[in-house]
Amino acid sequence: MTFRRHDKCYWIFIFNIATMIKLLIWQNKEYLMAKIDPLVKDFLAQKKIAVVGVSDKRETGCNAAYKRFKDAGYTVSAVNPRLETFDGDPCYPDLKAIPDQPDAVFILTNPRITEQVVQQCVDLGITRVWMHCMMGTKPGLAEGMTSVSQDAVSLCKANGITVIPGACPNQYLNPDFGHKLMRVMFRTLGFHKVN
Repeated sequence: MTFRRHDKCYWIFIFNIATMIKLLIWQNKEYLMAKIDPLVKDFLAQKKIAVVGVSDKRETGCNAAYKRFKDAGYTVSAVNPRLETFDGDPCYPDLKAIPDQPDAVFILTNPRITEQVVQQCVDLGITRVWMHCMMGTKPGLAEGMTSVSQDAVSLCKANGITVIPGACPNQYLNPDFGHKLMRVMFRTLGFHKVN
């Protein structure tokens, strides 16, 4: 069955999907508001953000996050040891090289690198870390597509660092339609619950 936007069936279908999503959200409101929302709110309340993992080889979620933070008025520092500049701004080899220490760090790298970055946060006294995982915060959900390292999460917790172990700031910071949809869908499926 094919729908066209002017077909009555198309609009009934869209209405039914929207109604089902609203019901799921309404029935699970307390669960869906879970524990990630205050963590995200606290992270986004910071003014200076380091974005670790920007790339000049291809467009990535990290590059998009860097641009979203910058467009939203944050002081953003790009981190990649291979680059000297990113998007016309200085790019630093590591957190220690950033002249004005960040308040928070967003990481989109290989999980082994995440552990090194978190150790730098411990050394510098940075108290907020967000590790990217497109699918949410459920451990093991997106093996091979995540920056989350359970060892790095444990290191954060052992050192008083507030950590968001998954999800994506692009789903919260002026999200486009696709990121809004992912956020609703992953919450509904329980993938944005933080222990």
